[in-house]
Amino acid sequence: MPADFEHKLNELRELGIEYIEFTGQNHINDIAVLGKGCVGIVLLAYTKGKKVALKLRRTDAPRSGMNHEALILEKANAVEVGPRLLGVTPNCLLMEYIDGLLLPQWLKTSNRMNDGTRVRTVLRSILEQAFRLDNAGLDHGELSYGPKHIIIRPNDGAVILDFESGSLSRRVSNVTSVSQFLFIGSSIGKVVSKILDNLNQDIVDVLRVYKRHRTKKNFDSILESCSL
Repeated sequence: MPADFEHKLNELRELGIEYIEFTGQNHINDIAVLGKGCVGIVLLAYTKGKKVALKLRRTDAPRSGMNHEALILEKANAVEVGPRLLGVTPNCLLMEYIDGLLLPQWLKTSNRMNDGTRVRTVLRSILEQAFRLDNAGLDHGELSYGPKHIIIRPNDGAVILDFESGSLSRRVSNVTSVSQFLFIGSSIGKVVSKILDNLNQDIVDVLRVYKRHRTKKNFDSILESCSL
């Protein structure tokens, strides 16, 4: 058994992983996985009979370990954002498994298209989470690519995922980035505009004001502009 493989296997034992299930919409060499990124791949795993999300560091990852992402996720959890951090080793990150649909799939489901109240509740929750991250000084770094990073639970709870690009030193832009994704110029923005038929066209100006002064008052102006 190669030493590197044995070392990682010991880390899985340390985290209490009982077994791994290869499932998900992403694929690596015909193997189904929950997700994949520059740093790691995310797999469905089980510990104490419960589903968990296991992120394994890639051998070609630009980082030497998973501690940075664990720190970022811990900071996000402190403001009630992201899947719960369950454990970390040099090559593994163990997180709460989030069951649900990625935001584009959720939005395009026919019964949501005709239920503006539900959509508004979900969009408001996403923006409020982004505002809490801004206030915490934590920049997610990928929220302008929301299709892969926001999942909606069966109870309509929104969860922001994947903090591998997160930073505590970079200028925060969570609210502005996710607003651009949700309301301006993207395919999702077009869907949202159809649902929120009274979306304020001055949203760009309101976002500019918030970007200059990240106050609660200016954030509330964004919600008002979006009829949330």
